[in-house]
Amino acid sequence: MAENTAAHDLEVELGRLLDQERFPPPEAFAAAARVSGSELHDAPGEDVPAWWLAQSKEILDWAKEPTRAVDESSKPFYQWFADGELNVSHNCLDRHVIAGNGERVAFHWRGEEGEERDVTYAELLADTQRMANALKARGITAGDVVGIFLPMIPEAVVAMLACARIGAPHNVVFGGFSPASVRERMEFSDAKALITVDGARRKGKTAPIKQALDAALDAEPLPALGTILVVRHTGDEAPMREGRDLWADEAMAAAGAECPAEPLPAEQPLFILYSSGSTAKPKGILHTSAGYLTQVAWTFREVFDLEVESDVYFCTADIGWVTGHSYMVYGPLANGATSVMYEGAPDYPHKGIWWELCERYGVTLFYTAPTAIRACMKWGPEHPRSFDLSRLRLLGTVGEPINPKAWLWYHKVIGGERCPIVDTWWQTETGAIMVTTLPGAQDAKPGAAGTPLPGIAVAVVDQEGEACAAGTQGLLAITQPWPSMLRNLYRDPDRYEQTYWSKFGPDAYFVGDAAREDEEGYFSVVGRVDDVINVSGHRLSTAEVESAIVSHPKVAEAAVIGQADEDTGQAIAAFVTLEGDMDGTDELIAELREHVAQHIGKLARPKRIIWSDDLPKTRSGKIMRRLLRDVAEGRALGDVTTLRDPEVMARLEAQIKSGAVPAED
Repeated sequence: MAENTAAHDLEVELGRLLDQERFPPPEAFAAAARVSGSELHDAPGEDVPAWWLAQSKEILDWAKEPTRAVDESSKPFYQWFADGELNVSHNCLDRHVIAGNGERVAFHWRGEEGEERDVTYAELLADTQRMANALKARGITAGDVVGIFLPMIPEAVVAMLACARIGAPHNVVFGGFSPASVRERMEFSDAKALITVDGARRKGKTAPIKQALDAALDAEPLPALGTILVVRHTGDEAPMREGRDLWADEAMAAAGAECPAEPLPAEQPLFILYSSGSTAKPKGILHTSAGYLTQVAWTFREVFDLEVESDVYFCTADIGWVTGHSYMVYGPLANGATSVMYEGAPDYPHKGIWWELCERYGVTLFYTAPTAIRACMKWGPEHPRSFDLSRLRLLGTVGEPINPKAWLWYHKVIGGERCPIVDTWWQTETGAIMVTTLPGAQDAKPGAAGTPLPGIAVAVVDQEGEACAAGTQGLLAITQPWPSMLRNLYRDPDRYEQTYWSKFGPDAYFVGDAAREDEEGYFSVVGRVDDVINVSGHRLSTAEVESAIVSHPKVAEAAVIGQADEDTGQAIAAFVTLEGDMDGTDELIAELREHVAQHIGKLARPKRIIWSDDLPKTRSGKIMRRLLRDVAEGRALGDVTTLRDPEVMARLEAQIKSGAVPAED
């Protein structure tokens, strides 16, 4: 009864807070702010590239300082600080050790079973140098792609920084993806080496990763993949092929301790991160070194109001996504910050594990996804309240748009109404935060990401690229280049131009999101406008999921959509037509979901499967996914006369209304 009363009281309080349209920074935080919002936003002046050049020289350690900011001569293939030279690994490690901060903790690591390691900057540098030398001993040189498939362990950071040290772009694959997805990404990137693990943990169970990878890689060998380094983690059996496979610890022990951080061109490729697109083939987002590091380092310092000597930062993102790259590795380490890294799920070994870690390590800055916030809301307020969160001073959200109720819960229950919330909008392609509210300097509006950061130009436009009136929903566009922008799609420049720069021309980047801008310049991002589904902040291609479903021998055709979901922002719903006269069954639903998990990963499993004898198509054969979204979410269908068979939608609508559709599990 007491718990029910507490939950009711919280609902009443959130309802009261929901009447507020804006939330000024807490007085204590606002008083301590270093600069006002207007001062910082006005800082770039009229010459934005020159301002970014000044920031790059202030925040990074250059071997050869650049003399110019952005080269637009080959737009949309922009280049930043192109005549400069630096080393990203040096900027994240060596310079802090040289400055006398080698004993500062870079990561408080916590394993799923309670193991703890404090990794200092000096230790991280030592391991990075040995890993870099181990790669060099296997013939890896600047420009060679190295795949990384590791769980949330410090060795993942070591692997990334070792690649950066020698100029080998890394291609990290999310640990939840299937071996088939790893193989696909290694093949697309023509990777020369892969760094992986014997096994990985998840909620008290272990999975033999190396064994599973061997099955996928050896079915049809990849000629370029000559080296696999295997990290010892769980003790799972890991068969080793002579001449190709090595234990990482043995290779590092045999390698030299010193690996100088050689100066590299500012535009040296730093990493490829495969992101889903509107076709079945993932897009290899390519980021280079200096521009990317400038913006992630600057945004981490300014957006999170970093006090490096006293702050402890906890980002819950997996290292396999861009948030892990930008705001777990490169941004924090470039600033010499101390971070928390957790290997496990947010509800294992108990639902308060994140808050236990915040108390244990004295976390002051906490950054997570709206999906996670909604999950914590479901578990009830008693979980965070049983831990001491008094050291928290700032909260952040990343990924899909956050709804006002979740924002207010985060503000009240986790932040105790004393912590500003920075609700950040950005993408894998943008590399760094683009839109947010600056803590202590701007009011926050629940449901609105905020305003563009200094040096960033964003607009809401119509289909022709003309500016929309305030409050009108349109398409989000970025109207001038920025340092951390993607430089290309790996080995696919035509697709790069077509995807991002064809809609409005080479001077405006098409984001792919719908948005609104209010009278005060605050942007609210509504969601995707292309065929990409955002599940828990992770972008999945409808075509990629459809391809996996159709590869099942009992499936004739499939169409996948993203429908609104309270827990994950969007959930995958699949409309499936079976071969012949087969009937759909609960057993076949389970079989198809597992089939998708094997092909892509568990994250891509449809939450809902709807059997359909046909799919709504135009007379040219194009599937009308908009109509499928409408019928799945119970909206009025409107005009269907352009369909080849208008009766298809009537049958689907009647089927769903009758309840003769497999429900969400």
